Amino acid sequence: MTAFEDIETDRWQDLGTHRFEAADIVEFARRYDPQPFHLDAEAAKRSVLGGLCASGWHTAAVFMRLNIDHQQREAARLSAAGRAVPVFGPSPGVADLKWTSPVRPGDVVRYRQRVTAKRRSASRPGWGLLTTEVEAVREPDGERVFSMGATVMVRTDEA
Repeated sequence: MTAFEDIETDRWQDLGTHRFEAADIVEFARRYDPQPFHLDAEAAKRSVLGGLCASGWHTAAVFMRLNIDHQQREAARLSAAGRAVPVFGPSPGVADLKWTSPVRPGDVVRYRQRVTAKRRSASRPGWGLLTTEVEAVREPDGERVFSMGATVMVRTDEA
């Protein structure tokens, strides 16, 4: 990313991949989403999902981690090049959050996002709003497993 004015729209950014392991799936579920199809392989076989799978919230949390890692790499790259580094704020919300296919133990999922629109905030001087599209696909088949839209606050230069 660059300073607000330089942020490109409609360009996909690869955030990287994550391999979902059974132990991590169960641990996340135990702490945050304790449903049988996330906790117990035998119970999961009898569920509508047909086997152990990651919580959708787990796939969303991995997106957030990869997104922040990407922001930090981009900040270091821009800073080293002597360019302005964006300052991100909170997200006022998400839209159209979808989990479209179960993520199983051993699945490798690739995440990416793009900015689809940007505008200056009418109510918060010095801040802009980015509208983003996020998707995650299983490798190697490319099946989408997770998607959402999000709004993100970012400082503008007049602050």
